[in-house]
Amino acid sequence: MTILKKFPLLLCSLFIFVSSTVFAQVDVPRETKAITYPLDEKVEVRFRGTTRFPRMKGEANVERTKKNGTEIELTVSKMPRPFELGAGYATYVLWAISPNGQIDNLGEIRRRGFFEFDSKISVTTPLQTFALIVTAEPHFLVSRPSQEIMLENFTAYTRSGSPLTTATSISYFGNSSDFFNDARTPQIADVDYRRTPPSILQAQQAVALARYAGALRDAAEELDEAEGLLKNAEAAWQAGRDEEYIDIAARKAISTAVKAEMTANARKDAREKRNEKMRQDAELRQAENRYSDAQNEIETLRTELARETRARELAERDALNYSNQVKDLSAEVNRLRKESEDVKIRLATVEASKQALEEERDREKRIQQMKANIPTMKKSLERFGQVTETETGILLTIGEDLWESYRVSSFAANAETKITWLSEVINSSPDYRVVIEAHTDDRGTPEELQTLTDERARAIADKLVSMGVGSDRLDAKGFGGTFPIGPNNTRRNRANNRRVEVKFVPNLQ
Repeated sequence: MTILKKFPLLLCSLFIFVSSTVFAQVDVPRETKAITYPLDEKVEVRFRGTTRFPRMKGEANVERTKKNGTEIELTVSKMPRPFELGAGYATYVLWAISPNGQIDNLGEIRRRGFFEFDSKISVTTPLQTFALIVTAEPHFLVSRPSQEIMLENFTAYTRSGSPLTTATSISYFGNSSDFFNDARTPQIADVDYRRTPPSILQAQQAVALARYAGALRDAAEELDEAEGLLKNAEAAWQAGRDEEYIDIAARKAISTAVKAEMTANARKDAREKRNEKMRQDAELRQAENRYSDAQNEIETLRTELARETRARELAERDALNYSNQVKDLSAEVNRLRKESEDVKIRLATVEASKQALEEERDREKRIQQMKANIPTMKKSLERFGQVTETETGILLTIGEDLWESYRVSSFAANAETKITWLSEVINSSPDYRVVIEAHTDDRGTPEELQTLTDERARAIADKLVSMGVGSDRLDAKGFGGTFPIGPNNTRRNRANNRRVEVKFVPNLQ
């Protein structure tokens, strides 16, 4: 099960496809914005249903405190029965996902009733900046979200009206385990679903997941225990025991099945590592044996040659024969050595070609990714100024309102926020080198104008470095008034010439 690392800055985009009966969710990356919650201030967060079930809604009250971390009270409405999503799903889970890739299973949203229902959940998380999503899952103890994403946050408001910081948008694929695409995935029987407790269904799926992970071979004891606990829970249900008792018994089965799945995966990985180590050891021993045999053979030949030399007067003909044999063996050794060198050269050539091909594929993949992200990146940069796409990359033109006055290099009051946003864009776009070019009008001596633009370009670069941008990615230059974008014959034209151009140049080295 895989998702997330650190992700590029993307805007939230949803794709809707309509089938004959329900909406289908496209298996592509999804994006939602992470929200930074201020301390000791209540925030109202709204949720929207994805293309899977767009009629779903949700809202949450979120408050970050020094004592308890971030407290979340979520209310969800119009949630369908999980089995409508297909094989393998039996409940819903609330997740918190941070921009740096941390994923927290905040808890299960428990189903009440057989049709659409409303539900609430109150949880806490130590995170400060995160996105919230709700997914359909096979059981409540999963460690990664599935691809059945039902709800995601999209707007947030403080009750005091103070602004909220929206952090880098985060992307996620969800659970890409083969279990959810395998034809052997256990189905939940429609005729039983209405009367089977959700916890029993979750336990059945947890045991199925453990079996799918290979627990029958690698965690048989834990799997037997989980299956026994599942049978106890099913027996309690059939016997008409109360719901709380059945739920506790089923959750024990889920916990034990998850343990069996984790144990099976760990033991499988360990076995594969052992097998690889044994294979490498066997190959090494074979090589050592071949080397030892060759050494022994050489030593034997030397001994025979010495003995024949000492007995030359008695059997010169035999000595000559042995000498010829040694020559033949030496020639064979040389031939084998040459063949070995040729094999090494061919192997090195193949490895070099393979590496070059992989590097070219990686480079092409990065180029395609960068091209795909250009519209999103241009839209992200539009808040700072005019954005254009050039032959060499993306050009952002920032007006003179970045400075306190048109002949100083000190920042205006609102420049700090702009440069902070700009640093976030740069840090989330590591494949670009950034060139900062400062320009002004022609009022003043060339030396004064050059000094002014040099100081302005360097001031922006230093500020970006202080905000975490690597200095090796930045070039700062001043051009004085030598490259106006219009004649300096009006006040407006001179204002347009007093600008800063930030160029994002692809760097695929």
